[in-house]
Amino acid sequence: MAGPRMQLVLSENWTMSGGKVDLPLMIRWAREAEDAGFNSVMISEHIVLGPDACANGIMGNPRDYALPGNQDPYMPWPNSLLMLASIASVTERVGLAASAVIAPLRHPLLLARELGTLDLLSEGRLTVLPNVSWSRDEYTALGVPFSRRGRMLDEHLEIWRRLWGPSPVSYKGEFFSFEDVYFEPKAYRPEGPRLCFGGAGMHDAMVRRIVRHGHAFNPLGRPAPDEMRRLSEAMTAAGRDLAELEMVGGIRAVFPDDRSCGDLAQALESIPEQMSLGFTTFCIKPSQFTDDPNGVTAFCREVMRRVESTMR
Repeated sequence: MAGPRMQLVLSENWTMSGGKVDLPLMIRWAREAEDAGFNSVMISEHIVLGPDACANGIMGNPRDYALPGNQDPYMPWPNSLLMLASIASVTERVGLAASAVIAPLRHPLLLARELGTLDLLSEGRLTVLPNVSWSRDEYTALGVPFSRRGRMLDEHLEIWRRLWGPSPVSYKGEFFSFEDVYFEPKAYRPEGPRLCFGGAGMHDAMVRRIVRHGHAFNPLGRPAPDEMRRLSEAMTAAGRDLAELEMVGGIRAVFPDDRSCGDLAQALESIPEQMSLGFTTFCIKPSQFTDDPNGVTAFCREVMRRVESTMR
């Protein structure tokens, strides 16, 4: 059995830089993760946040993952694609995961141009998790209909699929229409960047998108056996195999209180069980386990040492 593939989460780590926006520091962490043997780095996004970000109250420990309705609206969210482009220019091997790209907030031709260019810059290292997100306030601020975001995402995916093929390309849909556009250059891969889908629950749209477009699956939480069975059956019906999908799990800390980091060894204990369920890639956020911005190299090496020891 191949060993676990580790992904360093670069978003939401502001407790390690005193709450300040330090983008060069994030880029340095990406280089350090690559040097330590991590397989990929991940950055998520929001464009803006509104009052609904903390409608359920701000999470207790600022090191935790920011869940819908529990986010501090002052949390910094730099542009993920620009950050990944900067990381691509200073790394050689590490994969680039653009997570939670809120596709309906852009025009699909513009977003495809950005994604294709980043894929070319990184020579095929890009994986994109396009989604519709959860903040109605964010959609309102950008003048995009929140209730139609799922159908808009579906049009994005179909348009991208066409754009990676021969030019010219035409499309006529409910939200986007154009005729005879020439889209050059394309992405690095003939099929475009790898696409990952994830979120809460195994709803019909999720299954359909994974089956038609997906290379990877990153659920929010642990999917139930019947949900995985449903996905497997849908893949089989489409002539695909569930084993084709990269299964992305997570490493989460248990915090003793709202001021402290979690225990790394305890958090990594979940990897063997997750691997037995088919998960192969594991996201880990450094600020859950250290407050030292200069300790990411040591942290990444310790993660790899512990992970490798669990496979012996």
